[in-house]
Amino acid sequence: MMNNTINSAGSGFTGEFHANYDIIVVGAGHAGCEAAYAAARLGMKTLLMTINIENIALMPCNPSIGGPGKGHIVREIDALGGLMGRVTDKSYIQIRVLNDSRGPAVHALRAQADKKKYQHEMRKMLEAEDNIDIKMGVVSKIIADETGGGGASLGAARFCVRGVETLNGMRYGAKSVIICSGVYLKSDIIIGDIKYKAGPHNEISADDLSDSLEYYGFKIERLQTATPCRVNRATINFDEFKKLPYNSGIKCFSYEGGLSREKQMDCYLAFSNNATVEVIKQNIHRSPLVIGNITNNGPRYCPSIDRKVINFPAKANHQIFIEPEGEDSNEMYLQGLTTSMPPDVQLAILRSIPGLENIEVMRYGYAIEYDYMPPDQLKLTLETKLMSGLYCAGQINGTSGYEEAAGQGIMAGINAARKIKGKKEIILSRSSSYIGVMIDDLMSKPIIEPYRMFTSRAEHRLILSGESAYFRLSGIGARIGLLNKRIYYKIFEQKRRFVNEIKRLKLFKINPNKENNAHLAGAGEQPIKKPFSAFEILRREKISYYFIEKFGFTAGLNSTDDAEVISLLENYVKYSGYIEREAVQVEKMKKVEKINIPAGFNYSEVKGLSKESKEVLIKYIPANLGQASRLSGVTPAEITLLMVYLSAAKKKVR
Repeated sequence: MMNNTINSAGSGFTGEFHANYDIIVVGAGHAGCEAAYAAARLGMKTLLMTINIENIALMPCNPSIGGPGKGHIVREIDALGGLMGRVTDKSYIQIRVLNDSRGPAVHALRAQADKKKYQHEMRKMLEAEDNIDIKMGVVSKIIADETGGGGASLGAARFCVRGVETLNGMRYGAKSVIICSGVYLKSDIIIGDIKYKAGPHNEISADDLSDSLEYYGFKIERLQTATPCRVNRATINFDEFKKLPYNSGIKCFSYEGGLSREKQMDCYLAFSNNATVEVIKQNIHRSPLVIGNITNNGPRYCPSIDRKVINFPAKANHQIFIEPEGEDSNEMYLQGLTTSMPPDVQLAILRSIPGLENIEVMRYGYAIEYDYMPPDQLKLTLETKLMSGLYCAGQINGTSGYEEAAGQGIMAGINAARKIKGKKEIILSRSSSYIGVMIDDLMSKPIIEPYRMFTSRAEHRLILSGESAYFRLSGIGARIGLLNKRIYYKIFEQKRRFVNEIKRLKLFKINPNKENNAHLAGAGEQPIKKPFSAFEILRREKISYYFIEKFGFTAGLNSTDDAEVISLLENYVKYSGYIEREAVQVEKMKKVEKINIPAGFNYSEVKGLSKESKEVLIKYIPANLGQASRLSGVTPAEITLLMVYLSAAKKKVR
């Protein structure tokens, strides 16, 4: 048994807490804000602990929210009743739809946020919640009791969380603790050959919490990420760069966010050149990648400019997006020009680009290495397997990005609150949401670099469009009490009209007469020789929803109030064949997902499983056969074997 005094690592104790809460959220980044808000809205007295109260919802890297996969997560958070979409709509300075020339599954909303305004709006919403206390402090220890359970490998938690202790000795009790520590755990800043202890923007590093987690037996590993320098807008010659378009009059992220403004701030596209590459090659020996003081995995999808030159020495024109950080700030973010090379080299790289010859740097780029907790130690609810009541969300789980963190945060807050209330926790499936895809990926795939969401990760992306998020998830948000019922009723009514309109389109017949064929010819479509339903005609590429009115059909959806629903309807009709096939696959997978694997299941008893599969299954402890089927190394034949074995075991119990 563990002793009952708090030692340097942070074991359980028998003393008094200075205050008690239902839930403590450690960290007030994007995961922490969503977790605290969700917990508080579900009736939990919640403490939100942050290293720096001025940095709530800090955007330490790029100033954007959304993009492929990521924008879908923002909509899903909004559909559940979370904050990110609403805060973005109040603080964006530019918004646009990406991939609009491609299919609807990959359309993605992306906004440039005013960083300071985003923080201000988020803090205002959190402080308006009566159930949230915000305190500034560095959590150094997790306080827990030993339960006598066998630990994660046997399916039972060994410890039960009781609270936290801060560096200044304050102890707070809680029924659940959610760690949303971002990249602050034992974080090191790296610039050239210099390496020093600090978190983003030179905040202090939280070192002791990692030690506390290790003390209890959690596995801790390291990852790395980096950020580009910020430059002074006044020293840029924008005439050299291409201005990127934005979209006015489009639906913003939040359901009630309204349409985007007419006047927005501009972003620009630049390119590196041969001179840029030459500067990097001449100084490559000074790159941390060559020096060797960056020792951990960074994101492949967002490589530094020096890594690009190392990997693609013949390529010169690398894209650079010049993005404003705020309406009242001169700082400009240079996406695509990430580097942790020495400051003098960074300046030389910048000044090699036409339009940046006279550039002045306001903040130099840097790399950051930090501790994270491999997520195979979590359940699908984001609760740790080893310690009951302890949840993790965000970059501590090996992810990268504000949206990924926020998506985990809202689910951790929901599940921590529901467990305390004795209610069934919420697990989103891969076919229901990008959040479900992300969490399932984290629990079933090894982390070799910071995880980022892409539309390509979702095998059912055709039914997971951003527009459909409210139809998919608002019912859950309303049922658990997080989404405002008034909003849900509006969504429910829209969904009813959507379903009804599909039925009307299928019932309305269009006959092959001269007038109707003339309309089709005018649209560039082939004439018809037999009656077709309006649904079938709308499936044609060049036919729009309102075009059907030319054949006598009366549209039941309003172009002003139902613009997104109309877009969703058109895409549903045009891709209906694919969607129907996907629906069949989803139903098949649901049957497999329903076959739960009991806690503590002994895989060694199953004859026919390979040694590799047994090791993987014991490591990840899948909750059901669906999750087991996605583990690397487990074959379809072995899943069938497990299915037979579990079915036989279930019959024996009966």
